[in-house]
Amino acid sequence: MAVTPKIELSSVTKSFDANHVLKGINLTVAPQESLVIIGTSGCGKSVLMKCLNGLITPDQGSIKIDGQEILGQGRAALEDLRRRFGMTFQFGALFDSLSIWENVTFRLRHQQALDKSDARDIAAQTITQLGLAASVIDQYPAELSGGMQKRVALARAIVDKPEILLFDEPTSGLDPITGGVIDRLIIDARERLGATTVTISHDMASVRRIADKVAMVHNGVIIWAGPAEAMNDSGVPEVHQFVHGLAEGPLTNEKPAASPAKMATS
Repeated sequence: MAVTPKIELSSVTKSFDANHVLKGINLTVAPQESLVIIGTSGCGKSVLMKCLNGLITPDQGSIKIDGQEILGQGRAALEDLRRRFGMTFQFGALFDSLSIWENVTFRLRHQQALDKSDARDIAAQTITQLGLAASVIDQYPAELSGGMQKRVALARAIVDKPEILLFDEPTSGLDPITGGVIDRLIIDARERLGATTVTISHDMASVRRIADKVAMVHNGVIIWAGPAEAMNDSGVPEVHQFVHGLAEGPLTNEKPAASPAKMATS
């Protein structure tokens, strides 16, 4: 019996005036799978992520979670949907004027009637799972290093135990050692929650550590998707150039648009 995908996108398009960003995205993510989306800057990865969590409405297509269509739903249904997602943003997006415990529990406190003591306890418990001292909860983002801020952002994403975790460049701006630590925390959080994860990343070392499956966006479509271990030998020139970081190739030589998607067997 076939397993229903946790996430399924079919023919998803999105344009901003004359700028056609997504031109027909087709993609599936299995339950508890870790998908990493790669591609050059400006290819539409972040727009795709925002369509997935309901921040942007596609022009056409279908997005299903657990087999249920989410496009065309009303405001209340969309709010319920967003509660199933946790997300970290590229630069953390912590609220500078709020303490760490207020940042971590921000969404929880808007969903539940939590008193300050309970919220602080939840924040302390969550950040200690990520290797930070409980005393950090009374500090402010500006007092923390970049790696610590990334951990706080991760704590905020997982604190209400979401089914789906979205990560936008989680290791951006970090040194290789700290980046590896963040990747390990992402893997641990996914395993602990039994969550499905979708990550945007340019960091190929990170991709190789966290991905079960990789998909590359180019010219508004998925040009290749397959198991992470197959991406080094994808047979697609654009994927080969990106994955191996080559200066010469179709991505830099302004050749015609990529051919339709090639899917590796999984």
